[in-house]
Amino acid sequence: MAQLTEDKLDLAPKKFNMWIFIFTSFMFFAALSSGFIVYSGGTGHGINAKMPQAFILSTIIILVSSGTMYMASKAAKGLQFDKQRLYLWLTIGLGVAFFFSQLYSWYVLVSKMGIYFSNPNASQSFIYVFTGMHLLHIIAGLLLLANTLYRSYRNTPQVKNLYNMQMSSIFWHFIDIIWIYLYVFLLLNQY
Repeated sequence: MAQLTEDKLDLAPKKFNMWIFIFTSFMFFAALSSGFIVYSGGTGHGINAKMPQAFILSTIIILVSSGTMYMASKAAKGLQFDKQRLYLWLTIGLGVAFFFSQLYSWYVLVSKMGIYFSNPNASQSFIYVFTGMHLLHIIAGLLLLANTLYRSYRNTPQVKNLYNMQMSSIFWHFIDIIWIYLYVFLLLNQY
């Protein structure tokens, strides 16, 4: 029992650090949004482009991944380690699918819509900045999920297994929420 309490106390500062990172990431995306609003307000126009349909697919994928992450956490709490691993694998697969759907969206922006990162209309460049910064967070989330999955295959004490699941879940749901915010923000500023 003493070891369990000691493990929980050792993990508390790490959880606090995760919340600090999430807060700073939130502020980063808020700053990007503010920068876009200031720029587009000064020019009097939005992005002047319709968002690629692939963004809808990305949104569906990330919403489903949120569900699989929830199921992985629930399985871990219920000591159903095979289900936990299965849902973690599914979440990672969906995260990779999201990543490639975003790359496909960039392909559509360039090849079919003629919207490049270095564009005279800098507001269109914000599409790449928003989605690119989000993709960096997706990569971090995938690494965190892979670490949690790896540790679930090892003989990890349950308190640490639950901690890993909780940290991964907090971060994954955060980047899901950020994507929904970014997508809605971009939709509202299409024209």
